[in-house]
Order: sequence, then C-alpha cells, then structure tokens
Amino acid sequence: MAMVYQKGTVYPMGSREKKWYGKFRVYLRDREGKEVEKTRKVVLGLKSKLRKWEAEEILQQIIRRENAGGGEANTQHQPHDESVTFGWFVEERYLAMRRGLWRPATRRSAEFEIRRHLVARFKDTPLRKISGFDFQMTLNDLARQYAASTVKHIYVYSKAIMRQARKLKFITENPTEDLALPDLKPVSRPTLQPEQIMALLNSIHDPHDRCLMYVALFCGTRTSETLGLQWKCFTGDRLIPCGTAYEGVFYEGKLKTARSGDSIPVPASVRRVIDAWRVVCTNASSEALMFPVMGKRNRAGQMVPRDGNNFLRTRIHPIAERLGIPKRLVTFQVMRRTLGTDLQQHGSIKDAQRILRHADIQTTGNVYMQEIPQSVVEALESRTQAILCTDFKPQNTTVPNGSKCIVSDPLRC
Repeated sequence: MAMVYQKGTVYPMGSREKKWYGKFRVYLRDREGKEVEKTRKVVLGLKSKLRKWEAEEILQQIIRRENAGGGEANTQHQPHDESVTFGWFVEERYLAMRRGLWRPATRRSAEFEIRRHLVARFKDTPLRKISGFDFQMTLNDLARQYAASTVKHIYVYSKAIMRQARKLKFITENPTEDLALPDLKPVSRPTLQPEQIMALLNSIHDPHDRCLMYVALFCGTRTSETLGLQWKCFTGDRLIPCGTAYEGVFYEGKLKTARSGDSIPVPASVRRVIDAWRVVCTNASSEALMFPVMGKRNRAGQMVPRDGNNFLRTRIHPIAERLGIPKRLVTFQVMRRTLGTDLQQHGSIKDAQRILRHADIQTTGNVYMQEIPQSVVEALESRTQAILCTDFKPQNTTVPNGSKCIVSDPLRC
C-alpha cells in the first residue's frame, strides 16, 4: 500500500553550487498489476535559496502528489526541478534527437532559427515556467519584424519542442496547444519575365554556365538536385536525379522526398545545350558530376559540386546587374517558381505538379521504368519554346577592341 505520508530524505549535493536533493519511495503497478516499490530522487532547489525545512516541505508536497491514489502513482507529473531550462532541453534533448532526421540544409536553417528566436529568449528560463502567453508574444513580436516564413517556422518549432518535452515528461501540460499564428506580412513571390530570361541567357557564353542555367530554368530541378547531377542522370530525353549537393558536398542517393527521384522530361532545346557542354567538359563519365568545380584546402585537386550561392554571386549576378535585372530575381528558387507559374498557361495543374515533383506518392524503386505522360512532355516543351522564341532584341555589346557585336542564341528556335 502506498505510503502517502512518508517523510523521505533531504540532503545537499553538488561540487560548485550545492542543491537540495530529495529521495523518497513511489509505488507503481507492474504488468501483472502487482504493486512494486521504486526509489525516486528529485532536485528541490538551490541550497543558497532554500533552508532545509523549506526543502523538506517541498519534498512532502511531491510525495503526496506522486503517491496519491491508493498505490497507483501518477507518473505524468514531474519533480520541481528548475535546473531543466529551455536552453538545456533544446540542446540536449530536442536537437539531439532531431539532427539525425534532418537533411544538412534543413538542419542548418532549423538550428539557426531555433537558437536565434527561441533559445536566445528563453535560454535560462525553467522549462515548466514558460507559458503559452510567452510563446504567443514571441510570435507576435516576430510577425512585426520578419517575413511570414520565419514566423511559421518558429510556430512549428515551438509546438514541436514543447510537444517533445511533454512526451518525455519534463512538463505536465503543453503550453503551445492553443498557440495561434498572428497576422503575417504579405508574402512576395517574384518571378522572372520571358524577356529577362532571354536577356540573361543570351549574355551567358560559358558552356558550363549556360547548361546549368538552362537546366535550372527549364527543367524545374531543385538547387540541391541541379548541383548534384551526374552524367548518368541524363538519359538523352530526361533527367533522373541520383543525389543532391549542399555547400560543395555530394550526398549520393539522398533526395528530398521519395517523389524527388522521378524522371524529368528535358525539352529538345535544353538537350542540345546539355550535349554541347558534354562535348567540351573534361570528364563526362557516368559517375562524374555535370557541374563540378575544383576543390580547395583539404579537397584540393578534387572535383566537387558547386556551391549554388557562390555560382550565382560570382558568375551570374554580375551579368544580371549589367542587364538591369535585380539580383533577388536571379535565384534558383525564383527560377523554379517561375517555371511552376508559367506552366499553368501551357498545361494543367497536374502537369505542373508532375514536373516539379511535389507529390510524394511514389518510391524511387520504379523510377527508371516510369513512363512520362505525353501531356507533361508537351506542357514543358510548349513553355520552353514560348520563352526561347520570345521576340527579343539584344542590345549592342562592346567587345574589348572597341568594335560592336550582337549577342544572339544560336540554339533558339
């Protein structure tokens, strides 16, 4: 029978800042329904802030709560341990458990946002003392300063962190259950115009750069997929992503979703650009990267994937600036969004979803035998020709010797 009124034991412990610890017995039911006795230890508080008799009173409250109910312990309650702070729980429990599940890009952005907007605010606050009001005010403050995507991320992370704390029994109730998104700033989703795309393409002369931009603009691959393409991924009329690249590191066989491995139809004009790059590239073997760069430091002498931001910043943005195209429009995300937006005028929504591979309803096991619907091929071909056949009048460009030449695209129409 449960001893609700047992005294327990209070004792100090700690090498630097001593704390009062309590030890008492709890009575639980095993699988066969028999009552079993267990010893439980709890932290009662700092010795510098509590007298022993105060610690003993706290321990008595815990004992009465834990052993109430005629021998059936309420295991949902946690001890009054204020040493478990929000910062400690996030670093030692939540992030430690999630890191193995996130892709590298997701892990980096998630940890940055959690530390900047949540840990910085609640780092030393005891986990059980953070209320739903505190989280709601955090979201309200962020909504006045940051874009909607940031606020939504923190909303999701807040609920996930406290839900995990509840599951691990660090808190008795989840304070984020009634959390609501505040009024958010309008989301800007810019796209490139056909004239801007043609101006940009007609000003890129390097075969490598032209090929990379054609794939990004007309095939709808994600940034990591584009930079992780190998020559074996190009079968002549389609691309089949085999891996991804992030910050110059190649992850073979690792894709965002199961549907990410679906084959991507390649328009005829893009095939010619890819073939032209294959002729002049130094290594077109099946395992070689389509868009490599020479590694530095500990990877010197190795061909490694390009970094997307560095590629745009050093090789494409200077061209865009000369053409008067804002740099914010020349990103891989905007290129993919532009394709999805334009496809609505050249095919159905289903075709756009198929090309962008948004639905995750298939596995990568049958990718190589997968048939691409004719409507999907026609939609992508129609959109590509609509861009490349745009009535575009290139500006005269002065070459180093002072003469003038007109830049044109020999692969157009």
